[in-house]
Amino acid sequence: MKSTSTRRRLAGVAAAALMAGAGVLLAAPLATAKANVLTIDKVELHKPNIQVKVTYSCDPGLDHELVANARKIGTGTHQEDIAAGTVKRDKLVCDSGSHIAQVTMRPAQGSSFVKGDKTKVTVFYFDNDGFSYAHEDAVVVL
Repeated sequence: MKSTSTRRRLAGVAAAALMAGAGVLLAAPLATAKANVLTIDKVELHKPNIQVKVTYSCDPGLDHELVANARKIGTGTHQEDIAAGTVKRDKLVCDSGSHIAQVTMRPAQGSSFVKGDKTKVTVFYFDNDGFSYAHEDAVVVL
């Protein structure tokens, strides 16, 4: 009788270990899937600049910058009003966790933004090889 109960206990322990291991494997892709994501939280006019608050996550060891671009839309003129800003790689925390960055976009020479302007804001990562990825867009009224 002792051998049957011992076998049952061993089978129970093995099943529990197998279930725990499967749980770890299932949770691992969820943790890594969160990296290299951008979300535009808020866009504000801080004359003459535009500021965008971004929630970001990035993989450890990646060598890239966070870039923000703004373009006024619906102006009806030939001039394109644009602005741009970056967060340099040494200012980003890349540990697969979520972090907040405030990016100040400065208007290009001859461009201007005022309260009420409809503006498209794009944020993305830009790496040393010239590739951009994880684009996120928002259209806002300043």
